[in-house]
Formats: sequence, structure tokens, C-alpha cells
Amino acid sequence: MHLHILGICGTFMGGLAVIARELGHRVTGCDANVYPPMSTQLEAQGITLVEGWSADQLALKPDVIVIGNVVTRGNPLMEAILDRGLSYISGPQWLAENALIGRHVLAVAGTHGKTTTSAMLAWILEDAGLEPGFLIGGVPENFGVSARAGPTPAPPHHGAVHRSHPLPSGEGRGEGRSLFVIEADEYDTAFFDKRSKFVHYRPRTAILNNLEYDHADIFPDLAAIETQFHHLVRTIPASGLVVAGRGEALARVLARGLWTPLESVDSDAGWAARETAAHAFDVHLAGSKVADVEWPLLGAHNRSNALAAIAAARHAGVPPARAAEALSRFESVKRRLELRGTVKGVAVYDDFAHHPTAIRETIAALRSLVGRDRILAVLEPRSNTMKLGVMKDALPASLGDAQQVFCYTGGIGWDAGGALAPLGARAEAHKDLGALVEAIARAARPGDHVLVMSNGSFGGVHARLIERLAA
Repeated sequence: MHLHILGICGTFMGGLAVIARELGHRVTGCDANVYPPMSTQLEAQGITLVEGWSADQLALKPDVIVIGNVVTRGNPLMEAILDRGLSYISGPQWLAENALIGRHVLAVAGTHGKTTTSAMLAWILEDAGLEPGFLIGGVPENFGVSARAGPTPAPPHHGAVHRSHPLPSGEGRGEGRSLFVIEADEYDTAFFDKRSKFVHYRPRTAILNNLEYDHADIFPDLAAIETQFHHLVRTIPASGLVVAGRGEALARVLARGLWTPLESVDSDAGWAARETAAHAFDVHLAGSKVADVEWPLLGAHNRSNALAAIAAARHAGVPPARAAEALSRFESVKRRLELRGTVKGVAVYDDFAHHPTAIRETIAALRSLVGRDRILAVLEPRSNTMKLGVMKDALPASLGDAQQVFCYTGGIGWDAGGALAPLGARAEAHKDLGALVEAIARAARPGDHVLVMSNGSFGGVHARLIERLAA
């Protein structure tokens, strides 16, 4: 079958393309901007890419047209598809119907930590020999790719119903089911389907890490996001498992209805971590120690992510001690406190943080590593929510533990300098990227740690800064 994917260079749609190709389909696709690294990754898979939205692409005569949520009405290719009455489907729906059906799906949802937790969970299952398929919104270092199909599940017998039978220790994996880990995003599915993507996935095991207001471009308030999470919870079978973090928003979601066993994270009654060293912690379940972890990661948020991954892996048949052993070999995810280089004693890191909570936790994790050394935080408010200025008042507190703050204001319509005024002379804003790099280079001195945070490419600022420091 020939799939033509609109918006193929996005993380989700690019991963879908790789999975479709591995399942034996012919895949082509298009996007507004076709450039590395996604373009080279896809072309290496034998996937032909077209730049732009020309209706001429319909001459390819695909069997299936898969629509990414970057596509809107007015897009010339989409308008041609509608005018000709051609059949089309969203990415999440295609994935659910063609790659997830018949599998034990382990979905990781939440405002923060989805990518890292998904990567941890996929690695635990892989290290245990279970060969999971996965689609993750980043590149786990242990795999080097963001998606793979995994072993195809055997077709069910006619009239048979798969059921998950818990093992005596509490682990429970559906009989005959192959495993698939998916980062379950609450963002909308497509212009014609405004449900969250994760509603399509129908997981058997679901992690709900946390829940805060985000995606201000599509959700009017936190209550609207809670409703989508409630819809997700309604799809999880009684033989499944919900692993939930703390917080009032998640508590409200679960209070609206829960038909599935629940295990809590960061709770004395559920899963808890007891830090024993900077890179080590004990894992407790209902007050009893069940494992200990020694690993390269830092921060309370990563310990919480690990607990959730251990709990979900246990439901898929991996004992906690085995999961903890796998985490000792976990190599994190690209763009999560990734050290890009050290020049003349100045370390430059890259991180995906873009929400005030994630910014605060990322700085805290780096602080635990560098002690009293200076941290220079460099921020690009690039997400749709940040561009709208919805969370600008929370930025000073989230950046408070950095000695100096540099904010790039290109592409935003609010006064970043004014928003960061509570930080006084420690903060400065620059509209010109070159001026920003110069300001950071002038301020940096040996022993400093420059933490660059953005959910985009940030104009290649990391390489530009490293080059400038070297000069």
C-alpha cells in the first residue's frame, strides 16, 4: 500500500512514516520545510520527500493520504484533496488501526516528562528482551531512532478476546500480545478531529505523569485538558493499569471516573523513591523496598519518571529489580540536558524545556550537578503557549536559580524584558540572535554552565555560541 503523509517532517508523523515503511508500505510525504535531520533520516528509509503543498502531488496516486495536525484549511494540497472527494485519515487514527491493534499499548501522557519516561519504559522492555515497538517524541540514545514497528502481533483467532491475566507478583501482560510504547500527546489530532491524539491509542497500560495548563492555542483552560485526559481514562480496560503522578488536576481527572486499577507515583501508599546519592535511589512499593537504581541521570523529576516507567514495565511482566538494572544502562534522550560542548572552561547544554515548570526542574537538575557554579540560562519562548505570553508571569520564578538569564524575543509579541524585570540586572532580552550570542559570550567565564532551553532549533544558537566562545 502507498501512503502519502502530509506534514511528514514533524516528530510524530516522521515516526509514523518509519513504522509504516517497516510494516512493508511504500511511503512518500511532504512538508513546508524539508531539512535535516528528519529529512535525512526519512530518505535513508527509502522515503521520497516533496517540499511544499502543491496539488501536483496527487499525481502520485497514493492509496492512503495521512494528514498531520500541521495541515489546516486553506492548504492548497488539502483543498485539492477535499475538492476531489479523496479519502484521508489522521496520523493517530492510521497508527491505531494499522500498528497498534492487537498489541499491549503502553501510553505515556502528561504535561512534562513524556519523552523521557517513554524512552525509559521502551529501554526497560528492550533490555528485558521483550522487543517493544515504540514512537517517541525525541531520540533515545539507547536506540538512536525515535520510532520502530517492533514485532508484528499474531492475528487473533476468530471470535477470540485477548485478556490480560495478572501474574501472582502483580505483573500482567496480555497473552500473545506484542508491546508498543507510545508518547501520548494531548495536542489535537487534526483540523477535522479536535480530540487529543491519545484518545486513539486505547492503551492497556497508561502513565499519567502530571497535568498543568499548556497548549493555549487550542485549549481555553485547564478544565478543557482535564476533559481530554478523562476521555483517555475511559478507554483503558479493567484488566489494564493506570500509573498516576500527584497533583490536583490529575486527582480531578480520576475523580470523574476510573474503571482500572490505579498505582500512584511519589506516594507512600504506592511507588516512592528514596535518594541515596546524587546518581542513586531506592525504589519502594507500598513502603517496602523492591529495587535500587544507580544511573547517570539527575533530578527529582527524573526519579519520578523512572518510578512511573518501573510501574508500567511491571504491568508488562518486568520485575522492578530487573527494570532498575536496565535503568543503570539508560542513556537519556537527545536534547535533555545534553552537553553540546565545553570551550575554554564554559560548558554549553541543550534542553527541550519550554514550560515554566520544565524550566525550573531543568535548572534544578543542572544545579544538583554543578553545585555553586554559575548557571547562565538562555531561553527561547517558542511554543505556541509561550508565544501567546500566557505564562510569562511565571518565568521569573522558574529562572530564579540561574545567575544570569538571556531571553530571545524574536517571534513573540509581548514584552519579555518587562516580564523578566523581577530578576533585575540578572536578566536581559535580545531580539537579534547575533546580539544574544555576543551578550552570552561576554558574560561567560571559565567554570560557567550555559543552559540553552527551547523546543525548536533556536537558529543553531548552540553551535554559534560554541564557535564564538572558541574565538
